[in-house]
Amino acid sequence: MTRRSFLLPIVLLLLAAACATPPKPPPRASRDIIVLLPDDQGKTGAIVVTSAGVERRLDRPRQTVTVEAGSPPGLPAEMPGQEVQAIAGSALAALPKPPLRFILYFEHDSADLTPASQALLKKVLETIRDRAPVDVSVVGHTDTVGLKGYNYALSMKRARAVATLLLGQGIDPATLDVTSHGKDNPLVPTGDQVPEPRNRRVEITVR
Repeated sequence: MTRRSFLLPIVLLLLAAACATPPKPPPRASRDIIVLLPDDQGKTGAIVVTSAGVERRLDRPRQTVTVEAGSPPGLPAEMPGQEVQAIAGSALAALPKPPLRFILYFEHDSADLTPASQALLKKVLETIRDRAPVDVSVVGHTDTVGLKGYNYALSMKRARAVATLLLGQGIDPATLDVTSHGKDNPLVPTGDQVPEPRNRRVEITVR
């Protein structure tokens, strides 16, 4: 009898303690913040955010909207630049640099650079050295004057001439990708047999 009297209060005490534990709060609804950021050229496209049958259009730099699960998006507002950096600065810094493109122009029916493009070559070299890229695409082009086969060979000659100049300045040959498009893919669309100077070029893309 004495043993039963001793155990009973302990059991009741544990039950009381369990009842005194507050219930866990319900999980909070997921909440997303969407911010539209400009590209490296400062240009901004547009996106439409839809939730609960309501649409919000974002089309200005740093425009933002908040969305909770199952609820309509809030009204768009502009987020200060400092706040963008505080929220996403580390992620933005980790993004790879966007590709840079240069266009070098050539004399008519020649693999000789124009004087202006010879001067631009210095900037190309500085960019490659600064970015230490994994890929440098060198693509030769011609205008539409002449036969297709001849122009393919000429544009390849131009691309290789530029590649040789880069290699001569110590650029790693493993990063170079040299190709030729001939008279296809003109920068300025023209009819056939049109001597357009802007199509006599080599395009360099640094990635």
